This record gives sequence, C-alpha cells and structure tokens, in this order.
Amino acid sequence: MAYATGDKILDDEYNTFVNSSTSPYGYNHFAGTGATVYGLGQTAINTVDAGNDNTITATQWNTLFTGMDNIANHTNDTLTSTVARSAGDPIAAIAALEADLASLAAEVAGGSTSATALTTSSALEAASAGSAWSQSHIVEVSVTFTNANTMRWFFNGGGKIRVVADRTGNGATGGGATTKDTDWSTLLAAVGNFDINALTSTRSGSGETQTTDGLANGFHDLSTGYTVLLKLTADTSPYTANYAQISAKLDAAASGGSATKMTIKYEIIDGAADTTYTSGNLSGVDVTPDRVGITRVQLYTLQPDDTQGLASTITASADATESNATTT
Repeated sequence: MAYATGDKILDDEYNTFVNSSTSPYGYNHFAGTGATVYGLGQTAINTVDAGNDNTITATQWNTLFTGMDNIANHTNDTLTSTVARSAGDPIAAIAALEADLASLAAEVAGGSTSATALTTSSALEAASAGSAWSQSHIVEVSVTFTNANTMRWFFNGGGKIRVVADRTGNGATGGGATTKDTDWSTLLAAVGNFDINALTSTRSGSGETQTTDGLANGFHDLSTGYTVLLKLTADTSPYTANYAQISAKLDAAASGGSATKMTIKYEIIDGAADTTYTSGNLSGVDVTPDRVGITRVQLYTLQPDDTQGLASTITASADATESNATTT
C-alpha cells in the first residue's frame, strides 16, 4: 500500500518509523540519544498521539524525511523512500521506508565508516623522549568526553582517535643517525597513522611483521583493561626484537554505556642485542650504537563535523598525556 497526504489511521506506523527502539529501529533511536551502538545526538522528532485516528500531515512526513536525508548525507548512504514531499504526493510504501531506516541504523551501528565530514585536529598531545634511549619509550595519552552519550555519538558518527609516532632526533654519539635509528624510522612509518574507530582499528602504513592483530577491535569492544590493538615487529636483522605496540582502554566498559575516557598506550620497545664499545676500540666508531634517537608520540582526533548533515560537530572535551617514560 502507498500512503498519501490526508490518509488517516497512520499514527501507529508513523510512530514506529520515528521512535521504535526495537528492530526495525526508528529515526530517534539511531539518530537521537540512542543506546549501545546507536545514537548521533540529533534532535528527536515528535511522535503523534496514537490511537485517536490522527492524520499525519505533510509537514510531519517531511520532518522525518529531512532527518533521514541529513543522516544519509553524513553517512553517505543512498535512500529511495524520502523523495515524495509535496502535498498530495504518495509516500513510499512501508517496506521501502523500513528498508531505508534499517540501512541508516546499520550505518550508525557500524560507525559511519563511509562518512567524510570529519575534521582532523591539530596535535593535541606531543610526548617526546627527553633524550636518546636504549630499551623503551612508553607513552600513555587520553581523550575525555563530556558524557558517555557524546563519546558514543563521536564514534557512531565516524569519529576516530589517532596516535602517530616518529623519530625526531638521532641516537649516535656524534649527533648523526645510526643504522638502528633508520630502522626505527622505518618501523614507525609502517605503523603510520593509527586510528581507533567505533568497531575497528587501522594503520595507514604497511610492511614489517604484524605479530599481534587486534585490529578487529574498536571503541565498542574496549573495557577497563588494556586491549592490544597492534604489535608490529621489525623484520630486518639484527633488529627483529624491536617492536611498536598500541593498546587502548576505557574508564568503564563500552557495553555498559557509561564510558567517558579512552587511554591509549604506545610502546616503542628496543629489544635488539647491540654491541657496545669502549674507549679501547678504534676511533671513529660510535660508542653507543644501542641508543635510539628522540622518539615522539602525538595524539589527534578526527571529529564528525556539521558540513554534511549533522546538526553540530561532535567533539571531545579534554585530552592529556598520562605518562611518558624512557628506559635506558
């Protein structure tokens, strides 16, 4: 059947399209406050007084359609049921509306992976080693949101938390880069931009040996203990004991709906067995080939913005460097 403006006894179906919190989900559940993997923080649409033979007006239908189109624009989803808007035009059949609502709900639950309306912050934190080191450089950085709803909306809207590590100084006694420095630069570039998304994590780099794969985990999978998301090991001898490892945790399990803070640990571990030299060696030989130059971990957010349908940009409220330590 097709709906037309002026038809009556559509209130129950309309309210389902707007407000159902069970499958098939209504607009308010995946676009409004939501819960679990749903919600984007958009203004809820009013339901009608059901059971009184109410007529659903063109304005009410258009409000629903506009809301659906806005979410479709942000998620880059394609809808078929929201094109009829003028008074007297037929409204899409129930099946078509349900299919479009289900598609939008799935986009949000999946973390809006096709969303491109994201603003990358400047470096929020930059934790550098205080000097060259020989065993480890371990950094913990955190991002906090005003409340649990905002944190969930951030990731559901395609938001990402990014950490990037690089080498900004040299480890050789004479000030130059050692072979180990070069190898560490290669390994950290192979990690590249490490992004924690709603349901997955990704690295932009390639190469080296991925010895631990936790990339199937994202925000919604995390709890209060660290989950290892990536361990990437150098594949060039004699540095195959060197690795970079990234883990993340929340201040409360995501599944409980109360988490507001994510902490990311970036471990740069140098396990290579290096030869050290003394003053009795030949001149011109670096006496500290075991040292790694200055390494740095930076924190960014990629926040869902309002350029393609969302009512406002969804942002974090605070960030911090929780710890920054080297071992020599």
